[in-house]
Amino acid sequence: MEKLVFPKNEEKAKQMEDYMRNQFLFAGVPKPERAHMQKKLLLESKYLSVSEIIALADYYYGQIEREYQYLAIDLVQRNVQRFTFDELRALIMLVERKEWWDSIDLWRKVYSTWCLRHLEQLESVFNVFAQQDDFWLRRIAITLQLGFKEKTETQLLAKAIEADRMTNEFFIQKAIGWALRDYSKTDADWVREQLAKDLSPLATREASKYL
Repeated sequence: MEKLVFPKNEEKAKQMEDYMRNQFLFAGVPKPERAHMQKKLLLESKYLSVSEIIALADYYYGQIEREYQYLAIDLVQRNVQRFTFDELRALIMLVERKEWWDSIDLWRKVYSTWCLRHLEQLESVFNVFAQQDDFWLRRIAITLQLGFKEKTETQLLAKAIEADRMTNEFFIQKAIGWALRDYSKTDADWVREQLAKDLSPLATREASKYL
């Protein structure tokens, strides 16, 4: 399979780098253009084995410009239902590289998608991320059940929140608020109970949006 190379646009790259606080270099390919460019590769990926997909994702993840990390995650997302739990767990080696909120939240979607099809292994996936030293991985544990609605395992969500209730990290408190806000649309009373447990002002503000 021919490797995809994104063209460089210095003006757009600078804008994208500024938006991401200069955490990464960009080629300067906006999401709609990138989606069009990678469409053929993603379609062809369904004919690859899972091991080949992991190898290809690893290759793209190793490229400098940020768009390649997005492409790698999209490759996995497109094929995630073919992955086993062990194969998903092995992907942590990529999740932990070049971490920032953008890649972490895309990886969260990968694991959430898989868990919705394999609810019996939800806790196992949760335990991969919960109580890790790396707060970015804990962010995935907190937000893992976004969109699960009535399928949400509240004991897991409560466990993730309690572990980081006093953590000062902005991206953790934002995640707690996000997860609670999402679940408040399903069970507002349960979320109100969590808010009574002395959450941070940021988490409380985020969580209370629909209450």
